[in-house]
Amino acid sequence: MKILLVNKYHYIKGGSETYHFGLAKLLERHGHEVIFFAMADEQNMDCAQSGYFSKNVDFNGDIGAAGKLKAGLHALYSFDAKKKIAKLIEDERPDLVHINLVHRHLTLSVLDAIQKYNLPVVHTVHDANSICLNHAMMTDGKICDRCVTDHSYRYALKHNCVKGSKLQTLLALAEAENYNRRKSYNKIDCYICPSRFYQNELALSGITDSPIVHMTNFLPEDTVYEASADVRDYFLYFGRLSFEKGVLTLIKAYDAGHFDNPLYLVGTGPLRDELEAYVREHNLQDRVLFKGFQSGDELKNTVARAKCVILPSEWHENCPYSIMEAQASGKPVIVSNIGGLPELVQDGVSGFFCEPFDPDSLCAAMRKLNELNANEYRAMSQAAVQNAKALCDSEAYYEKLTELYKKLIAEKQRG
Repeated sequence: MKILLVNKYHYIKGGSETYHFGLAKLLERHGHEVIFFAMADEQNMDCAQSGYFSKNVDFNGDIGAAGKLKAGLHALYSFDAKKKIAKLIEDERPDLVHINLVHRHLTLSVLDAIQKYNLPVVHTVHDANSICLNHAMMTDGKICDRCVTDHSYRYALKHNCVKGSKLQTLLALAEAENYNRRKSYNKIDCYICPSRFYQNELALSGITDSPIVHMTNFLPEDTVYEASADVRDYFLYFGRLSFEKGVLTLIKAYDAGHFDNPLYLVGTGPLRDELEAYVREHNLQDRVLFKGFQSGDELKNTVARAKCVILPSEWHENCPYSIMEAQASGKPVIVSNIGGLPELVQDGVSGFFCEPFDPDSLCAAMRKLNELNANEYRAMSQAAVQNAKALCDSEAYYEKLTELYKKLIAEKQRG
């Protein structure tokens, strides 16, 4: 098969790109031809199809009010992306299109081009773009899915949910209403949700009549499912330092527990200054250590040596690679009991659950981890490895995905 993979970024930016490039490698290893469509960007990886890529659109730069309005209107429907993906399809004739992140930059205009060629479309749902105007399912710092359950955006308008701006909220509403009017979400033949939580939310939203299936993200084919032999005595959080990740709650829990083992924070983000101020005010500088951004082998080694990996998110995570990768290296994990996180962990077996926004609950889970004796810790470490292998094996994912591809292609050919 020849598969066209579509994602707005053609460089590693987050978990969706990890999936996007990992899927390309997996398909190519099995003999399929993979081609790409994305947004032009100087950070992009080399690609034979780069000449077809859509123009770059920046929503966050210093572009002024007029520029922001122009970019906001582009987010409604990109004629440039539609024209260029049509040219790519015309020249390359793929058998199927698999889209990942497309909202705002490429937009769902690409679906109208794809539909013209009667190609099946699969969409892996990495975030809440299609069902929440601010994409985070949060309102005023609290978890919210009222627009999903209410089938209305009145709450988003009331709270100016998009960056606290009435204008940006109205533009996001116009984008959503445009897609509803055009029945864009029914132009996708099948949705893949990496978590059952997102599968249920998407179904509850009622935006599509198309099938919605659950398939947990896979780890790269070269993943070694093995507990590290070199384990040090530190708790680890790695990821973005932002409020929705629950990092401040983590530091408060650590402070309340008076733990002897240090807490490593790996990553950067907008909350770093506030976190550092809290650490100074509570005299935790010697025990809470900011390790900055890490990637590649450096990050892999930091994870492998950790006693435990903690992700106390205070928003609805989907299927974060950080927890999957940590378990593959034998790390017991502590996660918030919300969103897709509890689907990835066996409470009391491969890790522990805690309640979001609750330092006492998180502190109790950390104490449980610290109180494990050597045999109990080793058993939990091995359970983490086996859990990751069962959930995230790339070959099992490939078999299930290509069966889906074949089914959709056959259905299109039958008309």
